[in-house]
Amino acid sequence: MSDRPAADNVLEVRDLKTHFHTEEGLIRAVDGVSFDIPRGRILAIVGESGCGKSVTAYSILRLIEKPGRIAGGQIRFYPPRREPIDIAALPEKSDTLYEVRGGWISMIFQEPMTALSPVHTIGNQLCEAILLHQEISPKEARRRAAEMLARVGIPGAEQRLDQYPFEFSGGMRQRVVIAMALVCGPQLLIADEPTTALDVTIQAQILELIKSLQRQTGTSVLLITHDLGVVAQTADEVAVMYLGRIVERADVRTILKRPVHPYTRGLLASLPSLSQKKARLTAIHGSVPSLQAIPPGCPFHPRCPYAEPGRCDVGGPPDRRTIAPEHDVACVRAGEILDGRAQPAPAMMGGVR
Repeated sequence: MSDRPAADNVLEVRDLKTHFHTEEGLIRAVDGVSFDIPRGRILAIVGESGCGKSVTAYSILRLIEKPGRIAGGQIRFYPPRREPIDIAALPEKSDTLYEVRGGWISMIFQEPMTALSPVHTIGNQLCEAILLHQEISPKEARRRAAEMLARVGIPGAEQRLDQYPFEFSGGMRQRVVIAMALVCGPQLLIADEPTTALDVTIQAQILELIKSLQRQTGTSVLLITHDLGVVAQTADEVAVMYLGRIVERADVRTILKRPVHPYTRGLLASLPSLSQKKARLTAIHGSVPSLQAIPPGCPFHPRCPYAEPGRCDVGGPPDRRTIAPEHDVACVRAGEILDGRAQPAPAMMGGVR
């Protein structure tokens, strides 16, 4: 969370809980998540697979399907020249929810081939998105669709409108998905692992494209990723998630240069470096526990080199507290780690486990 006034934020999420009721029991995929997205800024949510990043993104647009449901919390969206909207409280089939989805808030999905219909042309799909949210003629919608395709770097945009997704490369399909997400001028763009299926060269192009369009349009961006290299290139602020909770939040420079939470430190230490020659990469001890068997106390304590028996393994998860301006950490030993009084256990440091 932040001390910024609400007028400076496009979205405020407060104590969001998204649960799945399964035959094996209750799964708390998102368990009390809170964060703000400032206007015109890029917030990245990072963490290992299964930590709740994508479920958080889908919750914002109310795309959670049964057996999942939003069990609590608020998702306050601030549209232009309108009263704030609590998306979590909107009826499932309300006109306002349809206005939010694709109009004010749009999403780039992980795999472009599944986000695009294989039996409709690119032009049909782009024009449908425009006509659904704007009262303009089909001819004007096609013109805007071609303009947006050209804007995302697709040559021969007018002719490409009549082609099908299978006629595009992976990188071009991802550009089409970005064009579809931005064609209605959203206030917030949610990018869920937008470069996962792309090679390194195309990944760099797509990231640069998102940043360039974000600067041009002033759109806020929520970037979901597990790649800290992507975060370093793209984000303004970072929220680190573990087992459905945000454990650290700060600006990107602070997270990369002065991380405090042991999980954040572990993620950064596992990155390969050209400046350090090591026989083996550092890895975080152990593995992510099941969401049905979350440990007591801090959920990270079984894997944490700084864990202290009797403090870190009892009670409920620690609350996030401010340790510096715009820097929150959910760790009972944050102050000791910050000033060097807490030393990591050697047995839980080092090579791959």
